[in-house]
Amino acid sequence: MLSALVTLAAEEGEAAPNPLLPAAYDIIWSAVCFVVILVVFWRVVLPRMKALLDERGAAIEGNIAKADEAQRKAEAALEEYTAQLAAARKEAGEIREIAREDGKKIVAEAKEAASVEAARLTAAAHAQIEAERQTALVSLRSEVGTLALDLAGNVIGETLSDDAKAQSVVDRFLADLEASEQASAGKAQ
Repeated sequence: MLSALVTLAAEEGEAAPNPLLPAAYDIIWSAVCFVVILVVFWRVVLPRMKALLDERGAAIEGNIAKADEAQRKAEAALEEYTAQLAAARKEAGEIREIAREDGKKIVAEAKEAASVEAARLTAAAHAQIEAERQTALVSLRSEVGTLALDLAGNVIGETLSDDAKAQSVVDRFLADLEASEQASAGKAQ
């Protein structure tokens, strides 16, 4: 039975068309549709696609250019900032140096003023001491003179009431006293 089926199929196969090869009208209509779609794609879709890709490419290149420009500006701003920072540090150093020098000048002026004031006070103190010494010397001279006259009057036994005579005795006594002090000071040195 199997052989009968094979022979029957072989007889029918000669009359039936090949399933892998379509009919001629199918090939023609498929080719026409393909050409129409190809022309439409070539004329409409492809130019639009190319324009869209060109726009995207230009936008990307523009963004890259903008990014490069922004990068250059950022680098320039950084360099400017660094230069300003360096200038500010230099200026701050100069200001510190000036302040140090001014501080030294103020200290030197204060020392000079203090030394001048000390010299003035010392000179004033010496002048006051000398004035007090002269006052004490005059006072002592008059008291010593009075005591010397009283003593001389007691030794002599008479009163020395004559002022000119008394004054000459006191002056002579004080001159002798100063001469003896100077002589003893000269031997000590």
